Amino acid sequence: MELTESTSGLDLVVCACGGQEYTARDAIDAAIFRGELDVKWKEFLHQVAAERRADELDVEPGESAISGAAEAFRYEYDLITAEETEAWLANRGLTLDDFADYLTREYYASTLREEIIPDEIEYSSAPADLRQSFLVELILSGELDRMTSDLIMRLAARCAGKAPPSDAIIAEKREFLHRNGINSAQLANWLDQLKRDSKWFDEMLAIEAAYRKHCDTLLVPEARQRELLALRLPLTRFETEVIELESLDAAHEALFCVREDGMSMEEVATEGRYPYRRADFLLEDLPVDAQHRFLSVSAGEVLQPVAHGDGFELWRILKKIEPQSNDPSVKSRIDQRLLNRHFAELTSKYTQRRLGGVSTPGAE
Repeated sequence: MELTESTSGLDLVVCACGGQEYTARDAIDAAIFRGELDVKWKEFLHQVAAERRADELDVEPGESAISGAAEAFRYEYDLITAEETEAWLANRGLTLDDFADYLTREYYASTLREEIIPDEIEYSSAPADLRQSFLVELILSGELDRMTSDLIMRLAARCAGKAPPSDAIIAEKREFLHRNGINSAQLANWLDQLKRDSKWFDEMLAIEAAYRKHCDTLLVPEARQRELLALRLPLTRFETEVIELESLDAAHEALFCVREDGMSMEEVATEGRYPYRRADFLLEDLPVDAQHRFLSVSAGEVLQPVAHGDGFELWRILKKIEPQSNDPSVKSRIDQRLLNRHFAELTSKYTQRRLGGVSTPGAE
């Protein structure tokens, strides 16, 4: 798909449904309607402010850190060569300069220790160049793909059933007004700021009401409990502490100090001047080839040293917590699995993804 300048921004087509194409702008504005864009926008403004502050301080990005981040990105998307990377970017209306700028912003935001004061500006009133940079952020971080998934599930829900009843539409409008802290008289101004009209708003209400009906049917206690039992191991939470060491000998010495001398991990790290950190995660968040190390561990156990980069890591298990149905993060993951499984067939039937090249039926 060859992209002209006019299709390299918010009008980049991301999906289609019922003969109508939907753009990046549609996916983003739908997220705004649902109240789901603000956090990501504020994170982006912080990154922009960090980059600006770095320029003021004349701080240069670490070349090895940037190249390492680029390599990790290419590995994640299975982009072996520079040509494949360029083609992947071009299919999304991006250039290598966009990619480099994205990695640089990420670097400054994560490493700059100066106090960062981001601009206070709403997405709807931001200048075009800032919104374009934000689009780059959404594409390369995977957020636009997630927004597209959210949109196509709602479009498929509308196509798969009858038009929502009027009381469901009224309920969605009431929820929208409450979420945005406005009343009906202020709605026209809200839409004007977004450069949308009442027809678009009515479509958002309709697809949200259709989607909610599916959710209310699917996300019931019995279904969640069945899913929880099936996912008990992948959703087990680990709270750990980690020491980074320069050699295997140093790692074995640290292991001896913890196991035999009764020293704490933090004491060993302090005495040896080794980096120390806490790491909390769900088992399924680890790479598949690393999960086996945690399958049969117990709280208090210190694992054998494991190679990491140019050195080694020593891990100690602080807590091993089985998933509970009242844990918000567990509930969120279970709900997402139930929804993904349910909508897989519907989205394949009624929608097509377009972002990244040739349109293919279906969704993730």
